[in-house]
Amino acid sequence: MARILIAGGGIGGLATAVSLVRRGHHAVVLERRSSFAEIGAGIQLGPNAFHALDLLGVGKQVRARAVFIDELRFMDGTTNERIAVMPLTSAYRERFGNPYAVVHRGDVYQPLLAACQAADTLELIGGATVDRYAQDADSITVDTADGRQFTGDVLVGADGIRSAVRRQALADGEPRVSGHTIYRSVIPIEKVPEELRWNAVTLWAGPQWHFVHYIIAGGEYLNLAATRDDGAREAVAGRPVERAHVLDRFPGLCPTARRLLELGESWREWVLCDRDPVDDWVDGRVVLMGDAAHPMLQYAAQGACQALEDAVVLGDLLDGGGGADLVRQLRTFNAERRERAGRTQLLAREMGAQLYHPAGDAAKARNAMLRSLSVKDMYDKVSWLHGARDFTQPGTGNN
Repeated sequence: MARILIAGGGIGGLATAVSLVRRGHHAVVLERRSSFAEIGAGIQLGPNAFHALDLLGVGKQVRARAVFIDELRFMDGTTNERIAVMPLTSAYRERFGNPYAVVHRGDVYQPLLAACQAADTLELIGGATVDRYAQDADSITVDTADGRQFTGDVLVGADGIRSAVRRQALADGEPRVSGHTIYRSVIPIEKVPEELRWNAVTLWAGPQWHFVHYIIAGGEYLNLAATRDDGAREAVAGRPVERAHVLDRFPGLCPTARRLLELGESWREWVLCDRDPVDDWVDGRVVLMGDAAHPMLQYAAQGACQALEDAVVLGDLLDGGGGADLVRQLRTFNAERRERAGRTQLLAREMGAQLYHPAGDAAKARNAMLRSLSVKDMYDKVSWLHGARDFTQPGTGNN
């Protein structure tokens, strides 16, 4: 049994802990916040995420709170025209082996946390901000900001896009500021007119902006996320913003979409960041995962999904391993995951630039391209991502 330190107690960190203790290891999760809780709003889970959650033993619990949507809708946000629809019901589920769903982040986090709390060989330590590490041939020691030390055989950096572990391991500077500002709001479903309670993820695309909404938390809330491609250069995370400011940022929004946007309240804003894909996530006994390794924009709806895949693969590789084998398997994990995760990072960028935000003739060409796709064409395009069962293969799925 190896003792594995995990920096970060978010979805990725807890999933990694569950994966490792299921393989016979002792996991110590070091979380900077004093308590273990997930903040944030809605996320989308593809079939690949549900496959990972099943392998982690929490798929049933996540399904119990998920909203299984009927379709992904792509709308022209200025004309109210329905451009393309990808059905997500029987044919989709049969092809990819699992559903597509939307959830509140807490609906994924809480089952993972319960699994951690039930494990005898897993420690959850709050108020422990990882500051630096030191390693030798036999072990690694982590120093926290409050002066504590923890020693183990491996350190997993699951501490997010501004990872302190990555800062020391790779020394590659700050994340890339995308120039996109997103405004988020979650409202009770009873405030939404019944005719607007669609069982779909709906995206309204406009010139240099887009707006997404869907129902979460077992049908209790509507999640709103509106994004401006505004050239923002300063990273912002969760700053409160006035409702009037948000409404002013989306001129030309068609009446139906405008009605939905006007429902939002208690808005907060983020300036989105990511990184270029890199080849190396390993420094000796240290390995990165999730947003610490491959942070991506939200446009492919795969950030949490890829972190869950990481957790499964890392647990599988470290199954029964110890000593020098651990260090070798970290390199194997890096080699097996970097191409798939890197491809997803680049896809997310491409979707934002070429699919969601074009204007004028470019938007017309985009609409024509999307209209030309059959349902099978759409399934083929996402097969490598949604249909994955072997999370080490960048381009395969259930075709």
